[in-house]
Amino acid sequence: MAPSAWAICCLLWGLLLHGGSLSPGPSVPRLRLSYRDLLSANRSAVFLGPRGSLDLRALYLDEYRDRLFLGGRDAIYSLRLDQAWLDPREVLWPPQPGQREECVHKGRDPSVECANFVRVLQPHNQTHLLACGTGAFQPTCALIAVGHRGEHVLRLEPRSVESGRGRCPHEPSRPFASTFVGGELYTGLNADFLGREAMIFRSGGPRPALRSDSDQNLLHEPRFVMAARIPDNSDQDDDKVYFFFSETVPSPDGGPGRVTVSRVGRVCVNDAGGQRVLVSKWSTFLKARLLCSVPGPGGAETHFDQLEDVFLLWPSSGKSLEVYALFSTVSAVFQGYAVCVYHMADIWEVFKGPFAHQDGPQHQWGAYAGKVPFPRPGVCPSKMTAQPGRPFGSTKDYPDEVLQFARAHPLMFRPVRPRRGRPVLVKTHLAQQLRQIVVDRVEAEDGSYDVIFLGTDSGSVLKVIALQVGGPDEPEEVVLEELQVFKVPTPITEMEISVKRQMLYVGSRLGVAQLQLHQCETYGSACAECCLARDPYCAWDGASCTRYRPGTSKRRFRRQDIRHGNPALQCLGQSQEEEAAGLVATTTIYGTEHNSTFLECLPKYPQAAVRWFLQRPGNERPDQAQPPGCRHLHLHDTGARLLPGGGPPGSGGDHGCTA
Repeated sequence: MAPSAWAICCLLWGLLLHGGSLSPGPSVPRLRLSYRDLLSANRSAVFLGPRGSLDLRALYLDEYRDRLFLGGRDAIYSLRLDQAWLDPREVLWPPQPGQREECVHKGRDPSVECANFVRVLQPHNQTHLLACGTGAFQPTCALIAVGHRGEHVLRLEPRSVESGRGRCPHEPSRPFASTFVGGELYTGLNADFLGREAMIFRSGGPRPALRSDSDQNLLHEPRFVMAARIPDNSDQDDDKVYFFFSETVPSPDGGPGRVTVSRVGRVCVNDAGGQRVLVSKWSTFLKARLLCSVPGPGGAETHFDQLEDVFLLWPSSGKSLEVYALFSTVSAVFQGYAVCVYHMADIWEVFKGPFAHQDGPQHQWGAYAGKVPFPRPGVCPSKMTAQPGRPFGSTKDYPDEVLQFARAHPLMFRPVRPRRGRPVLVKTHLAQQLRQIVVDRVEAEDGSYDVIFLGTDSGSVLKVIALQVGGPDEPEEVVLEELQVFKVPTPITEMEISVKRQMLYVGSRLGVAQLQLHQCETYGSACAECCLARDPYCAWDGASCTRYRPGTSKRRFRRQDIRHGNPALQCLGQSQEEEAAGLVATTTIYGTEHNSTFLECLPKYPQAAVRWFLQRPGNERPDQAQPPGCRHLHLHDTGARLLPGGGPPGSGGDHGCTA
């Protein structure tokens, strides 16, 4: 057939060497992989338990034993990390006799609440874990034998079962945080049946239990997120347990209403309470505000006040710990999320600063200007307090005026501000909610990058890097991948990362998934595709896109450009296609009249461009067509016209056109 009788439709996939004009928007993932894609590529493995759903509530990654422990509904599970969920172990732990019936009698939902939801899994010693569950609204704790390294043992010790009140919430979904330090469990929770008695509680060791002073009004409807022991210095007597939480407080300017703020609080590990004041109560508790906001015009700020999750990025020696915090807005106008990063050194400085003071409920807060007693309220008994003539070796030795001051001034005046004064990542108008965060610091050819993994409420994980390519006010967000970890939409409730294994462990109510942090070959088989991916884990090795190996002197391992994603500098000379006219991996597909051809409207990679051309009878050159919303293309002898409509059968209505 003569060319004039043809109507030609061309689809071009072009990866431009300059990498800029066709780069996807900041929130568009450079690669999307479905649940089926991940399984077929052997990148993930999912464990749903013997009954098809775990109702997961706790996850503990034990890299020393190479095991993953899971707390679910009436059961605890142990998975070996080196066997991709083969040979799992299970211990059934239902409520004790009569507890389920009593729970129902108190008006609780028997199908949702009247079970033993395991919510605490903490290492107790070399052979046992401490586990605590809701016990059908009667919290219960027990020791779980897990054996030594190399053994795969899981057994509940019946004689160790005891009350878990103050160590585990009554409700299966109420937020709380816990950590195990020196044989004692530190927990931030609402400890009563009605969920109104908020406290920080220490229990389980040889020392008497310690708790927050309920008369002190320290905590206002707290929503605890995380707890961890963080050393301030080399003096172990100065170690503290830090709690990260949000609370709802009266308006700080003395006006009506209440506002949500996020906090970091701390207590000394060696706190023993007071002798006459604060007996069996915390005598060193202090808290400060975590500020995460975006500066706006005229000094206005957009605040992200609800703390969702916290990840501690432990440094190499000689550097300060960094705190990655995920926040959401409390605004009814729009929903947004932000990631702010805090240096632990900045948190310490705030706790060394002025205390907040308020003359009355209707007054504004200000910095306390009076004399602060010695030892400074909130400090731990250590070498700093044990001075000649002042043997303050225990908080029980602290003068009453110190404890009275600590009781009246638990809040610091200055907030903790994030690194560079603003979030490293801001996401608004998302289709899904962000729930969890973990971070991996990755060494690349042009420096180190913090790869952020964000768990959503739809069962997917976003893999993101935040770049400072311009000034401090111009961060660039690159969404590397969107990974649909679970088959059906389900909120991600737990995430742990194993840098040693290069694995992410993702938990939801359904179960847990093991997910590889990277799979470089999925970015394509061309140098430009690998470079445009901008994934710090990956580099072009001269033949394929593979894992980047820092420290090598061989040039073939250095085809990588994370900061700019510019293959023009990295990939010239790699192949004939990449040298031709600034286009890489160009594919042309033709559709003719009286014929049906499936043409993909969406390219596989966001870096690719799709262009449509029509060859009309009598024209020497095809005309470019950009049909908005077109799904069907009908071609005729006398020309071409574009009609709206759905995609062809099997295309899903969104990914192709029929010519």
